[in-house]
Amino acid sequence: MRNKLMLLLSVLIIGTMVLAACGGGQPTAAPAAPAAEEAAPTEAPAAEAAPTEAPADEAAPTEAPAEEAAAASGDCAATLTVWADEQRAPVLLPLGDKFKADTGVCLELVQKQFGSIRDDLKVAGPAGEGPDILIGAHDWIGELVNSGLLAEVSLGDKTDSFVPEGVAACNFDSKLYCLPYAVENVGFFINPDLVPEAPATWDDVKTLSKEIKDAGTKYGYLIQENDPYHFNPIQTAFGGYVFGKDANGNWDPTDVGIGSDGTVAAFEWLDSMYADGLLDRGAAINYDLMSAAFQNGDAAMIIGGPWMLDGFRSAGVPYQVVPLPEGPAGQAKPFLGVQGFMISAFSKQPLLAQTFLQEYVATDEVMSAFVEANPRPSAWVAANANLDDDLKAFGAAGLGSDAMPNIPQMSAVWSSWGTAMQLVSQGKQTPAEAAAEAQTQIETAIAGN
Repeated sequence: MRNKLMLLLSVLIIGTMVLAACGGGQPTAAPAAPAAEEAAPTEAPAAEAAPTEAPADEAAPTEAPAEEAAAASGDCAATLTVWADEQRAPVLLPLGDKFKADTGVCLELVQKQFGSIRDDLKVAGPAGEGPDILIGAHDWIGELVNSGLLAEVSLGDKTDSFVPEGVAACNFDSKLYCLPYAVENVGFFINPDLVPEAPATWDDVKTLSKEIKDAGTKYGYLIQENDPYHFNPIQTAFGGYVFGKDANGNWDPTDVGIGSDGTVAAFEWLDSMYADGLLDRGAAINYDLMSAAFQNGDAAMIIGGPWMLDGFRSAGVPYQVVPLPEGPAGQAKPFLGVQGFMISAFSKQPLLAQTFLQEYVATDEVMSAFVEANPRPSAWVAANANLDDDLKAFGAAGLGSDAMPNIPQMSAVWSSWGTAMQLVSQGKQTPAEAAAEAQTQIETAIAGN
């Protein structure tokens, strides 16, 4: 009864509506694998090169034929517009008919590149030409909220159906701004033919790398030269951090940890890998080279995310996803990335948008379909029941970790942090010098905003 009342209220709010079935034609990271797709950090240069989400997300924007047909039919008194990328759009498309039958409102899906949605909203939203609902990454939230572009989201009585980490990532200043559907993080890939037993610590990784290299394999462990996103688990294992938290558990932009002792210790470990000849200074290893080296058997261990699974499976390379090695400070904690549905502050029908998310998206069927369409651990508890062993292993690797900070100040971190890592890798600065310089640059940038 409650759901029917919500639907009725939404319909009354927007007036009498007749729905025509519209969808979003054909149809979120990884740095040239994570972020570019969905998972990798949307702000981190290296991450994008590889998890904020994958190549698919980079497909050219497509306007669905169904949208044009609906407009031409003239029988839609109102529409609910959703911006989605090519991975998610096919899952949402079938919802149009049911939504029409229940509410009389036309569901319009507009397919866009995942990476362009945020910037497009900044232009289209204030002009009244944007979406009611958009799909995005949780680390966009702080910037978009501060720019007045997002409305709050409610999970209604379904809060307990979501994994707590997903809900927490969608919070900013103690308010919820997205309905999460996917949670992802990196884990540790090993080639079991070269690494019969997973290393427990980063010191073990170094020892094993020497043994593997002495036996004729080019690299034991391989990492990108400028890639703080993938370096973060090592940094946290040595006690380093990006931002501290205040007494209420919120990220504190005045507490920057790139120059902390723990970060310096992690840089020292990295520098020792180069100094001992286990990594090559000047090799300029990027995401593609790292991934190819693992696929070709030239590297036995790497940090990577679920966005790499398809490539490794297609290549037929032996692989196993295992826990990230620990360090002197204990558990390695990768960034958690969360993808979710957001409501535009410029939506003319926010209650209808809320109803669509709560009653049509937040269901076992739809959330499971997202996992099937683009395998990632789900933010919906029930959808994780049938994850394969690899995705379960990634989920275990992320336990106890924090979502990537979603505060606007995070944008001031990536460049200086990555440059510090690169300078250490190239032997141009000591770990302490590189960390201190990056700390100063980041604090100055934050103070200037």
